[in-house]
Amino acid sequence: MQYNLSNIYNPELPQCLNDFLNYLGTIRGKSKNTQDGYQVDLTMFFRFLKIYRGIVKENYEFENIDISDINTDFIRKITLSDLYAFISFAENYRNNGNYARARKVACLKSFFKYLFSKAKLIDTNPALELESPKIDKRNPIYLSLKESKILLNSIDGKFKERDYCIITFFLNCGMRLSELCSINISKIKEDTLTVVGKGNKERTIYLNRACLTALNNYLEIRNKDYDKIKDKDALFLSKNHTRINKRSVEMMLKKYLKNAGLDSNKYTPHKLRHTAATLMYKYGNVDIRSLQKILGHENVSTTQIYTHVDDEQLREAVNSNPLSNEEE
Repeated sequence: MQYNLSNIYNPELPQCLNDFLNYLGTIRGKSKNTQDGYQVDLTMFFRFLKIYRGIVKENYEFENIDISDINTDFIRKITLSDLYAFISFAENYRNNGNYARARKVACLKSFFKYLFSKAKLIDTNPALELESPKIDKRNPIYLSLKESKILLNSIDGKFKERDYCIITFFLNCGMRLSELCSINISKIKEDTLTVVGKGNKERTIYLNRACLTALNNYLEIRNKDYDKIKDKDALFLSKNHTRINKRSVEMMLKKYLKNAGLDSNKYTPHKLRHTAATLMYKYGNVDIRSLQKILGHENVSTTQIYTHVDDEQLREAVNSNPLSNEEE
């Protein structure tokens, strides 16, 4: 029997990196996207170190630097200074902003923590004192209630029922793009839907009247071609009757944003998640802990970005001052 081991061992990577990525997936339950991001960052890190230490010349094609030969002796010689040098390289030569560099810091800290405490490959952890760049808090980008209605009213065409249901789910439930694409019909029970979120954690999403109406209208159309459906349990299907993918949803949303006269570069499926959270918090008297559970956030600090006060509320607050009508 032959086995395809490409998912658990990449010969172009150091053994320790392969082991770390497997640990992230099997033990920590990190998503494929997270694993891929860590692989990209750590591959860049090792290639940088080979230049930084003079193992390869600076004019060597960066993307062609072989890192498969990096061994335990190489790893043990890495210092905190090397880590800061890499973060500086990411800023000055790869044009990484604060967010991208903070992600790389988190990646390095996770990797060296694994090498120190789990794999026992190093005696000291050089990333223990590694600091992350300061990131200014930014308010989430979202559609207003009026813009959300305009977007919904712009939906038309051959796949109108499917697309309307997708955008309705985004705007009402605040689900992630990956969660939406992976919805199975068998996981829908009356007004509840079970999705698998980050870290392979299941959570329950409640479907309101708008969602249930949109869902029933779509299922009526979807099931007319039931015999052609290749994945019977997949809720949202492509034109080829297979499970819809993330890219198709992104392009579909971009089309309707343009139809609605909204900025198709500014708003993404994730911004619709922001929209749902903001509208729930602003109009639904939802407390922060409930919103955290609805969105599937591990830490409430992540949810707190939705407690921002917009300009309209600030204006109303000032105008509500009992002295606002006093004149000289």
